[in-house]
Amino acid sequence: MLLTTIAGSLPKPSWLAKPETLWAPWLLPPPMLREGQRDAVLAALKDQEAAGIDIVTDGEQSRQHFVHGFLEKLEGIDFGKRVTIGIRADRYKAEVPTVTGPLRRREPVHLEEVRWARAHTQRKLKFTIPGPMTIVDTLADEHYRDRPRLAMEFARLINEEARDLAGAGLDVLQLDEPAFNVYMDDVAAWGIEALHRAIEGLAGLQTAVHICYGYGIQANIDWKRTLGSEWRQYEKTFPLLAQSRVGQVSLECANSRVPLSLLGLLKGKDVLVGCIDVASHEVETPEQVAATIRQAMEWVPPERLYPCTNCGMVPLPREVARGKLRALGAGARLVRRELGLSVESG
Repeated sequence: MLLTTIAGSLPKPSWLAKPETLWAPWLLPPPMLREGQRDAVLAALKDQEAAGIDIVTDGEQSRQHFVHGFLEKLEGIDFGKRVTIGIRADRYKAEVPTVTGPLRRREPVHLEEVRWARAHTQRKLKFTIPGPMTIVDTLADEHYRDRPRLAMEFARLINEEARDLAGAGLDVLQLDEPAFNVYMDDVAAWGIEALHRAIEGLAGLQTAVHICYGYGIQANIDWKRTLGSEWRQYEKTFPLLAQSRVGQVSLECANSRVPLSLLGLLKGKDVLVGCIDVASHEVETPEQVAATIRQAMEWVPPERLYPCTNCGMVPLPREVARGKLRALGAGARLVRRELGLSVESG
């Protein structure tokens, strides 16, 4: 009960990639890169375990970006044909690859990463993959020219990948869908359907969808200032997700303007409550984390509540991220103690 986890990435070591940078280039030469990535995964697992995180991840240490890391091994996507487009409804610009032909997964994309992490932790293991709608919004398309159709093609490939990862001992598969906070009409029209296709037939594997307001980068901070005194985008997506076949929903809470009463729209779902603000270098105290958990428990029963981070922490300094992980673990232990539960749930 009140098992802790993280929602996305962790900062990469300074010897692996440029620190505090989104889309950071690798700093190791190709012959050394794989070994360096694996060493970084071990460090990420150690940091999470030392902080008392119950459901750990690889920290996305082998990916430059949470979307493009999945796309790099797919046939039909040309990374040599990059264009700059506005993504998330032109919230910011990004240089993206182009879909130039039929999509096909030649081989598993992340299987070796999951096997490596699984072999080096006894804790429950989660892995993140971009959701179909967010993938569609983070590349250019010269082949399908139909966003719903393209999303269903990616959902098929995600499902193939998920089956391989489940066979490697993965406990939780999380699909990252920040686009769900942008294209709410599309979520209803085809976004949920694409999620269902992505998780079809995954018996025994816990599934989650992560919907956030983005990394703590300036473009997202500026966009958040336009959202008014309350962020109510979840009000449109939560009823749809409550009726969906996805088991868990992950969202931002800490230091946001999301009315926590909206959590009541997720009845019947496990809720991953973001208790750590990734848009600030200030490290939360355990008491602040505990306060967020207590507020969320007014709307979510503790047996369905999982304290986590708001989003990925890759743009943060590593020591700040470590401090935030420790605060997350300690805050959850405070509330467990108050409820008379075992303090160490992991």
